[in-house]
Amino acid sequence: MSEATTFTDSHAVTVRGENLLLRWGAVTHVGRKREVNQDAVMGAFPLFAVADGMGGYAAGELASAAVVKHLTALSESGSDLTHDGIESALRDAIVDLSGEEDIDVGTGTTVTGIGFTTTAAEPFWTVFNIGDSRVYVERDGELAQVTTDHSVVQELIAIGAISPDDAENHPQGNVITRAVGFTDDPIPDYLRAPVEKDTRWVICSDGLTKELTDYGILHFLERGSDPLNAAELMVEAAVENGGRDNVTVLVLEVTDAASVPTADADLPSTD
Repeated sequence: MSEATTFTDSHAVTVRGENLLLRWGAVTHVGRKREVNQDAVMGAFPLFAVADGMGGYAAGELASAAVVKHLTALSESGSDLTHDGIESALRDAIVDLSGEEDIDVGTGTTVTGIGFTTTAAEPFWTVFNIGDSRVYVERDGELAQVTTDHSVVQELIAIGAISPDDAENHPQGNVITRAVGFTDDPIPDYLRAPVEKDTRWVICSDGLTKELTDYGILHFLERGSDPLNAAELMVEAAVENGGRDNVTVLVLEVTDAASVPTADADLPSTD
């Protein structure tokens, strides 16, 4: 796919005595309307995240890149994945931004993702979110949005002022109420989810959800031959449907290690 950046990887884990394989693939595309891709994506076990920058011509790109840089460092550090660790990484990203020239207080980024967490007796997923990028999970052919948008339209939906259908074309559809930036301490919302086989996670920027409904996301998720292919199909559809924004998708699949080729399953196990 032209103008797209992709990556894919896998990692074996053991949960409740079961050998599971995590496979993931990610795609990011500038879209049709923007000159710069201000999205950034990272997937380095045990952490997976998408950031969607906002600001001037290059400021949003710097903000999302700073967040991904420090989350990647956290992931590669070998430290237990905790709320404090995530928040420290986000604060370090803000410090990076403060040292950049021509960056003002309007610069910031969303960030959302999931992390494989082993701080309890049984591993679990830590889901975190600031802004309107999203995390979805698919089980048994049903797709559910896990995160809640921090946006003006979501607040209007919550109080019954508008319907979800109205939100799609609302004039304040791009206005978010929380971001990683200079104005507030970057404290995400957190959720805890079980690690289960035969599940697929979708982490995406709003460039995807502006162009595809949840039904469309599920359709391409099920059509994909593997996580990277599913991500590619979603991004291609979003660009074809208008591509009004940068589009980034990471798909993470949890499968029984015995159900995939030996070459893929024969990876170091993490308890």
